[in-house]
Amino acid sequence: MTHPIRIAPSILAADFSKLGQEVRDVVDAGADWIHLDVMDGHFVPNITFGPDVIKSLRRYTDATFDCHLMISPADPFLEAFAKAGCDILTVHAEAGPHLHRSLQTVRSLGKKAGVSLNPATPESAIEYVLDQLDLILVMTVNPGFGGQKFIDATAEKIRRIKAMIGDRPIEIEVDGGIAPETAAIATGAGANVLVAGSAIFKGGSVEAYRSAIEAIRAPAEKAYR
Repeated sequence: MTHPIRIAPSILAADFSKLGQEVRDVVDAGADWIHLDVMDGHFVPNITFGPDVIKSLRRYTDATFDCHLMISPADPFLEAFAKAGCDILTVHAEAGPHLHRSLQTVRSLGKKAGVSLNPATPESAIEYVLDQLDLILVMTVNPGFGGQKFIDATAEKIRRIKAMIGDRPIEIEVDGGIAPETAAIATGAGANVLVAGSAIFKGGSVEAYRSAIEAIRAPAEKAYR
């Protein structure tokens, strides 16, 4: 099953002093989703923001809020992020012992459910929860910081995940080191949602963001299969 190519700028790379305007500008520039990297300083070595910040951003756009929860435990906070306005809630397979229950909870909150895999985690970790998934997020860097280099070996993992999904309507997202040259690698392997931070949030204007998004989208669409 094929899906449209979606570009999901990560606000982790945006100017936090004017975050609402940054969200509005990047959507005006052609972003499909807004990617929200939530980090707790425990599961990953960084701290970003929580549901209150996301709630404050919701009024700036009706674009899909794609929330990547790099927190452990995640379950106690799922309802808060759902109420804040997130449309997709993605939890890490490594973040807790009851992945199936976490995904069931997300769906019971009326949200789309995603699961994320760190680079060293095999796709077999999610084989038994495919029926609970709307999205699989493949980390193509080690989570916790922006601006890292794409790990080439993850392309083969994307291919295996694409094969494992079969005809299920599950989208494949990649996060880490995405730029025009790596976008084609990711979509050529089967991914259709591309998270990019530093490659998009540069130049500080709608025009600059539009140019950056188009530079990623064009090779991604050409290579997608």
